[in-house]
Amino acid sequence: MRVCPVMVTDGITDTERLNTLCRQAEDGTLTLHVAEVLPAEEAARAHRMLEAGGVRGRLVLDFS
Repeated sequence: MRVCPVMVTDGITDTERLNTLCRQAEDGTLTLHVAEVLPAEEAARAHRMLEAGGVRGRLVLDFS
């Protein structure tokens, strides 16, 4: 397994690279570790969870 940190600020305008990451996530080449998906209204809860520590993976806010 190879781990490559991605900093949004480093590539936010690099559309080609972002599209590549998107394709890799879709085809399973790039695995994403999501701890929980929360509705956007629960953003404050997500912050509390992060502050408390122990969250394995990313917390995702769903704005749909």
